[in-house]
Formats: sequence, structure tokens, C-alpha cells
Amino acid sequence: MVNVTKFLRVFVFLCFISFHAEAAVKKYQFDIQVNNVSRLCHAKPIVTVNGRFPGPTIYAREGDRVLVNVTNHAQYNMSIHWHGLKQYRNGWADGPAYITQCPIQTGNSYVYDFNVTGQRGTLWWHAHILWLRATVYGAIVIMPKQGTPFPFPQPDREEVLLLGEWWNADVEEVEKQGNNLGLPPNMSDAHTINGKPGPLFPCSEKYTFAMQVEQGKTYLLRIINSALNDELFFAIANHNMTVVEIDAVYTKPFSTQSLLIAPGQTTNVLVRANQIPGRYFMAARPFMDVPIPVDNKTATAIFQYKGIPNAVIPKLPNLPAPNDSAFALSYEEKLRSLNSAQYPANVPLKVDRNLFYTIGLGMNSCPSCVNGTRLTASLNNISFVMPQIGLLQAHYFDIKGVFKADFPDKPPTPFNYTGAPLTANLGTARGTRISKIPFNSTVELVLQDTNLLSVESHPFHLHGYNFFVVGTGIGNFVPAKDPTKYNLVDPPERNTVGVPTGGWTAIRFRADNPGVWFLHCHLELHTGWGLKTAFLVEDGPGSDQTVLPPPKDLPPC
Repeated sequence: MVNVTKFLRVFVFLCFISFHAEAAVKKYQFDIQVNNVSRLCHAKPIVTVNGRFPGPTIYAREGDRVLVNVTNHAQYNMSIHWHGLKQYRNGWADGPAYITQCPIQTGNSYVYDFNVTGQRGTLWWHAHILWLRATVYGAIVIMPKQGTPFPFPQPDREEVLLLGEWWNADVEEVEKQGNNLGLPPNMSDAHTINGKPGPLFPCSEKYTFAMQVEQGKTYLLRIINSALNDELFFAIANHNMTVVEIDAVYTKPFSTQSLLIAPGQTTNVLVRANQIPGRYFMAARPFMDVPIPVDNKTATAIFQYKGIPNAVIPKLPNLPAPNDSAFALSYEEKLRSLNSAQYPANVPLKVDRNLFYTIGLGMNSCPSCVNGTRLTASLNNISFVMPQIGLLQAHYFDIKGVFKADFPDKPPTPFNYTGAPLTANLGTARGTRISKIPFNSTVELVLQDTNLLSVESHPFHLHGYNFFVVGTGIGNFVPAKDPTKYNLVDPPERNTVGVPTGGWTAIRFRADNPGVWFLHCHLELHTGWGLKTAFLVEDGPGSDQTVLPPPKDLPPC
């Protein structure tokens, strides 16, 4: 009887430990502060989190609750977005300024309080106001529940690689100058890997990230494109990579020598240290397949075998050519959801609402600008105007006059979208217009690039949701033909998708997360020009299908 009692006590204790291990509360303090940082022979003050650039990594486990107290000591208003976290019913923790909340003013604090439900993998966080995400960003690493293994070989070690951009000038002044002139702001002076440009840049020998590896061991690289405006190729000299996850969703593994990653996207790869021990460059360089100026310099870090002296010169990988569209399209075609019994791909097969959004660049009159015009961007010929109060607040508290829920399901004027370049504006309108979606309805959205001024690729991010990328193509989307070629079995599941240059992408999702959710191009340049809108997903009938009440410390407007 004593032994049975002891056993029961131990069993109850272990259950208690297990329960608390699986449902922990992770607390973080983020102090937004200005610090001097040196890169490329230049020192300048930048906005940081806890004095770090990039900022700290958030570690959590599926099922955890996360509380991040953000205190703003900088001169700018601040908001933080937890990119890729679904924030079910909890848009108050999503973070885009003036969409779900007003920003945190200087000297104030706000606690982002959210649960990590049904997600595991690599995501990231970043400032979501002005161009402050140039320096205010970091990784989110979500481990599976206790006792749940990865659906791929267990790595010996993990490493986070944040790909970014660096400006020698004050990035906010760069953006402001571009807006005043009506022109694109100056491009970045370097790309970076974990905040460091690597030795191909001046004064950067000591500003090089190095990762030590051991012969025969396998490493999981959590790669995040934190750049503001550039899609990037990434490769490691002499080493193949096995892609196993994108945007915190497991994929069917495939091997590749290079990968393509758009701003906002994450990609997990396995790399085996199976080459002759030495020093090998990891490198990132932009992909741009139209003649638009980009920072085309190569950022490098070092994949360094243990015991190899630093005097050994690393070898550079063979990255695809900067305009290699064929590689980009073939790489994207290889991405497939794992679609296993444990991780199914629940693709909506019946569509309740079909949306067709055209992506347009144009010019509006601006007498004070350099050419008398200002560059603008639009969806369905509507350039989005940011409100002065959070859209979610306006919706929840029924505040009139903040937005109109009349965003059109299709463009007002059909035309040959990807034909000869059109310099006409097609009457671009400006307004705070969003689309209302019934709860739990299924949505198909086709994003169509256009040749207004120029074709260009665009990475689009939808807040609050993952979606399935069911189809993509070059040229104009043809409703009578292209849907017959959709992948409705194991399409990639993402939160950010690239619309190819002069082409289209079709996504599907179920609108089961009530609230107001931002949809925007993740090129900061285009977002600032108005390439954005939002979905107002209505409440459902159930008590657990409505937007949660706002927290008491919601930042004032």
C-alpha cells in the first residue's frame, strides 16, 4: 500500500510538472532605446531593443502564453508586430500601428499578451511603424510541445540567421527625404547577416558573423528575411541545404544549393557539415528581375569548421544571377506542405468569396516634388490612407467615420494587366477602405501584378492568418483556365507570399479569426506608398468566436 501511495504521489507530481512545462508563461522586457552602432566605417545612433541589434530572440513552446512589456524610451512612437502569430481573437496584440492599435508613445509602456496556439517553428517580430524595422527586429523560436519530435532528423544544434539591410544615414531621414521629393528613398548601403555585413565591406572584418561547426554534425538554420525592400538569395559554399519548414509550417523536405526568401518570410533548413574542414561563406544577395536599382552587394557570414584557423580564406558560394527568374519560379514550385496525419493541409475546397486584387504603381500630382509628381501604389486602384485611430478600435467600439467597408472585390477597370507598359494612372483613388468578410467563410484571393509604370515582384503578408498558395503563374490570371491547375492537395502554407514579376498568385484561407487584419506588401517602400488594405472579419455566433475585449493599457491615440 505504501508503494502504491508513493507511486500515485510521483505520478501526480510528474503530471503537474508536465502540465506546467507545456503551458508556461514566458515574460520579456523590451526597452526601446537609442544606441550608437558602428558599421561600414560609420557610427550612428539607431533605435534598438535592450541595446541590441538585431534584438533579442523570443523563445516559447507551442501552448505557451507570452507577455512582452514594451517600454518606449526613443523619440519615435513605436509598435511591435509578432509576424506570423495568428493572435486568435486577439488583434490587440498584433501590433501594426493604426490598424489594431495606436502606437506606444515616448515614455509609455504596453504589454503584448498572447498565446501560441497550434503553431511551432520560426517566426519573427519587428517594428510596425515608419521604417523603424530597419533596426528593430528579432527572431521568434517556437518549439513543439514537450515530447513531440520534429518531423525530420533531430539536428545537433540550431542557429538563427536574420538577413537585413543597413543604411549609413538615418533611415527615417532617408524615407522622409524620398517622400518630400516624391521619389524612392536612397537604397541601403549593405545587406547584413545577424546585423553584420561581412568582410566584403569596408571596416567589416570584425563585423562578421561566424558559426562554428563540427565535422559530421547536422545543423538547423532558422533563416529570416528581415530586409525592408529586397528579396534575397541565400547559399553556403559547397554545402547543400534541405528545406524542412517555411513560415513556421513543416514542408516536404527537398535539397537545394540556394534558396529564395522574400521580406517577411522564414525558412528552416538542415545543413550537414560533411565537406573538407575549412571556412565557407554563407552569402545573401538580392533577387531583382526588372531594371530597378537595388543594393546589389553580397552580405557574408562564415560557416567555420572547428579547429580551422581564421587565417584560412573562406570560399564564396555560387549564388543565382540577380535576375534569375527561372530559378525563382522553380524553387517556389518545390515548396509543398508536409500534409501528414499529424500536420494535415486543410485546404478549403469550396470557395464562398472570390477576390481579385490588382497591384499597381502610379504617379499622382505633387507640385512641391522634384518632377511635379509623387510615386504611389494601389490595390484595385485604391491607394490606402492610414487612419489616425486603430481600425480594430474603431470596429470594436463602433466609432464612425474612420473607415469604409466597401473595398471592391475586383478592379473597377479591367485591362491587359501585364501587357505593354501603361503610364496612365487609371484614376487611382485614395481612401481608408477595407473589405468585410463573414466569419468562417472561405476566401480565394488572386493577387495580380500589373505593368502600370513597371512590373515588379511583391511579397504580400496577411496578418492573423496562414493561407494556402494554391496557384501561381506568369502573365494575366485566366479564371476559366488557371484554377484547373491549382494544387489543392499539398500547397505551401504561408503568411507571406511572393507575387511574381508580371504574374499572379492565388491564395485560399478560412476566415475563422474575427477582427481587423492588415494585408500589405512587405516591401516597406510600397507599403508607404499605399499598397495595403485590411480585412474586417466579422464575429461568429459562438462566445469563443468574437473579438476579445481590449486590454486596459491599450495605447491612447
